[in-house]
Amino acid sequence: MEEEAEEVEAMTMKKLGSYGGEVKVLTVVESESESAAEETMLLWGIQQPTLSKQNALVSQSSLQLCLDACGHSLSILQSPSSLSTPGVTGAVMWDSGVVLGKFLEHAVDLGMLILQGKKVVELGSGCGLVGCIAALLGAQVILTDLPDRLRLLKRNVETNLRHGVRGSAVVKDLTWGDDPDQDLIEPPPDYVLGSDVIYSEGAVVDLLDTLSQLCATQTTVFLSGELRNDAVLEYFLEEALKDFVIGRVDQKQWHPDYCSQRVVMYILVKK
Repeated sequence: MEEEAEEVEAMTMKKLGSYGGEVKVLTVVESESESAAEETMLLWGIQQPTLSKQNALVSQSSLQLCLDACGHSLSILQSPSSLSTPGVTGAVMWDSGVVLGKFLEHAVDLGMLILQGKKVVELGSGCGLVGCIAALLGAQVILTDLPDRLRLLKRNVETNLRHGVRGSAVVKDLTWGDDPDQDLIEPPPDYVLGSDVIYSEGAVVDLLDTLSQLCATQTTVFLSGELRNDAVLEYFLEEALKDFVIGRVDQKQWHPDYCSQRVVMYILVKK
């Protein structure tokens, strides 16, 4: 039985998009809904996120998050007071953002990922850590968020990308579900990044609509997220599987010092 299980596991491991590592691909056996339900149950069963410490890599009560990345000491400003305002997102960092940012650095260091000179669009950039790290790794990054969330984002980009930046970074507003500006989709981005963007069922449809508009078949999407609500994640996976091939990145491929059982990371490539 163990040999059969290992064989099935091996069959589902393959490379996706422009990432050099193998990921566990979610295969649609009978329906997208059954595959999404199986993946969600597996995640909660194996990782047991509720038993792990929340915000292990960040301090949301602090006015700034300090993090070393790509030979730079980054200082990411936060707005803890905004957390009490209903509907406001992107005011503080979450573990999933730190995990994704340090994963990108780790993958580039290992030669599993090339960002130098690549066009990158970040969705829901929030405080901007992930986009800043991508720019330090040589990417031409467009960091996006809602129009009323850009002040803090712009400040963090200006503060942390003054010197020694191999790539570039610009900030633009983007509302999911709306038609993106032409410079976001022409030419299509090589990579789309997002951390903690799967947070409510209401946002899933608009998020996937934007992903579909941004992505060409050669675009590789990296999404990391907090494991808070199994129903929201299951709904996202069910809908996303209709248009994308999805692979889960094993934690063994993350930066060894920046892992969390409360976080999951997926790669999406358009079918």
